[in-house]
Amino acid sequence: MTSEITLFVNPTAGGGRGAHAAQPAASALRDAGFSVRTVLGEDADDALRRAHEAVAAGTGALIAVGGDGLMSLALQAVAGTSTPLGVVAVGTGNDFARALGLPVRDPAAAGALAARALKESGGRDIDLGRVGERWFGSVLASGFDSRVNDRGNRMRFPGGRFKYDLAILAELAAFAPIPYRIRLDGGAAREIEATLIAVGNGTTYGGGMRICAGAEMDDGLFDVTVVGECSRATLLKVFPKVYKGTHLSHPAVTVHRVSTIELAATGVTAYADGEPLGALPLTAACVPGAVRVLTGPRAGGI
Repeated sequence: MTSEITLFVNPTAGGGRGAHAAQPAASALRDAGFSVRTVLGEDADDALRRAHEAVAAGTGALIAVGGDGLMSLALQAVAGTSTPLGVVAVGTGNDFARALGLPVRDPAAAGALAARALKESGGRDIDLGRVGERWFGSVLASGFDSRVNDRGNRMRFPGGRFKYDLAILAELAAFAPIPYRIRLDGGAAREIEATLIAVGNGTTYGGGMRICAGAEMDDGLFDVTVVGECSRATLLKVFPKVYKGTHLSHPAVTVHRVSTIELAATGVTAYADGEPLGALPLTAACVPGAVRVLTGPRAGGI
């Protein structure tokens, strides 16, 4: 293992926390004896290109400093390689870090943990989801939740999370079940009416909403949560339960554990790790052991 590692930084994450987090994370890594090189990008494409270059050059680890958007970029660079991924989670949602029991908004602790894993355990192999050439670590969302994202992303005012609260209200006003066509593990295609379908490699999205509360990140399977056809009143009753994961016991909710899923629906955009993935249809596959993450073998979380 080379002693030179790469900090992959989004300086704007979490309203500027990314820029402030890089220094304590780098200090913790240097204190452990590592040489640290920092990579920034002019935009997402440039940042990803630079991350790929660092991995190709043999960096000892790629340490992502930012939120779930940056973690998503980092996964594209390290998935399927021998380069381990460190996570310094300082964004708004931090769902990838939460699922792994990693420090959140504590860059010094996150940097120290990554350094310790590099020196001792070497990290933990986890699964990733894959759609075409795109990898995801947490949840692929489609349906009501992705339409909320669509609407929120179109809104210029207000800023922050409040605009997504307004987007939820607007989507509730227009709410209607969605006709889906799904195929699980290559079985027979089924036509269903559903409010949303979430494909979970990890447990949470949206900053701690436990939509796929039973998902494990090293079992080779997705947990697919289907919220079936329901009324607006039922959705309002079920939705708050997502934060504790107790929605899974509701009669309108079913969970499937599969290695592949095909999803089709008209006018629905999929999001993975909070980032737009593209319009349905799509096929998602769970790839076992696709990335090594710098944490303990089963350190906290799922």
